[in-house]
Amino acid sequence: MDRLDNTVRPYAWGSTTALPGLLGTAPSGEPQAEMWMGAHPGAPSRTGRGTLVEVIDADPRRELGPAATAKFGPRLPFLLKLLAAGAPLSLQVHPDLEQAKEGYADEERRGIPVDAPYRNYKDANHKPELICALTEFDGLCGFRDPAGTADLLAGLGVDSLKPYVDLLRARPEDAALREVLTAVLTADPEDMRRTVTETAAACAHLGGAYAPYADIAHHYPGDPGVIAAMLLNHVRLQPGEALFLGAGIPHAYLNGLGVEIMANSDNVLRCGLTPKHVDVPELLRVVRFEAGDAGVLRPEAAPDGEEVYATPIDEFRLSRYVLPEGAAARDLTRDTPQILLCTAGTVRAGEHELTPGHSVFVPAGEKAEVSGAGTVFRATVVV
Repeated sequence: MDRLDNTVRPYAWGSTTALPGLLGTAPSGEPQAEMWMGAHPGAPSRTGRGTLVEVIDADPRRELGPAATAKFGPRLPFLLKLLAAGAPLSLQVHPDLEQAKEGYADEERRGIPVDAPYRNYKDANHKPELICALTEFDGLCGFRDPAGTADLLAGLGVDSLKPYVDLLRARPEDAALREVLTAVLTADPEDMRRTVTETAAACAHLGGAYAPYADIAHHYPGDPGVIAAMLLNHVRLQPGEALFLGAGIPHAYLNGLGVEIMANSDNVLRCGLTPKHVDVPELLRVVRFEAGDAGVLRPEAAPDGEEVYATPIDEFRLSRYVLPEGAAARDLTRDTPQILLCTAGTVRAGEHELTPGHSVFVPAGEKAEVSGAGTVFRATVVV
């Protein structure tokens, strides 16, 4: 069992206080957006045996176990994060596995450098992800029913939104969503900037259900993603609740602290709320134009006290244990690799004492006994 020393990423949208508050450290005044736990080459966790990439590369079957190595190859197939949003992240979608393979192969054939700012596919993998709230957590997830969005937009009284309202009311669901998103992202930039400015002012004046979009516009003035965001469900997670983001589902995180886990991929197609590259044709190929609610997940309790966040993919499995004072030690040993992360209280994992924000890597088959009083998240795979 290896104690992990993890990298904090200082992205501009990060909170200046949430991660320091969890870790019990003094804020630096700079944004602290994500803490990465895993073997992603961009910021691998460090152990007493080297980086986690080096540890796994030295003996994949021992560290990951035969079953996980056979199924996913000689690499850890997930990345675990603490995510602290102080401002909205980009509005984005992720491809499914087939789309990722096709897109990556096409860009390789065309000789687009993998680090080019206009490249869409950094690898050939999909990127399903799950976010579990540690505090109240605001986000956007999936398309709202077109009729509800039409009413929301109409209530602003902005004349330049009327064509979108008419489309949403007149066309079938998938066609309406596709046509409106396409129109928003391909509109004349100056015209769209005026529309967003008027929309933002109306949202700020009305408040209530419009308040999240006024805040988004404050951070991204004139961005067409403000209008695109209004097509989506706004959701506020309570601590312990989660969202699963599958392929093609447009989403954005707005504010809050959570535990995030994802397949080990960098493939992101952006819809707005960003100065980065937006490839509209490729985005429209990947987005699933289906309306529905946000699909808030709550953990399913098992007899041993494990609370599992059920998802339809195998690259990761996230669960948590809430250990009360005086409870017997729990044996978490598995034949798959694990990362254990403490988010509350004090938990002992093997010989390591974990306080909030601290974590360990447990090789497949290694004894993993936890005790103490607190909350520990377990990240592993399904084989």
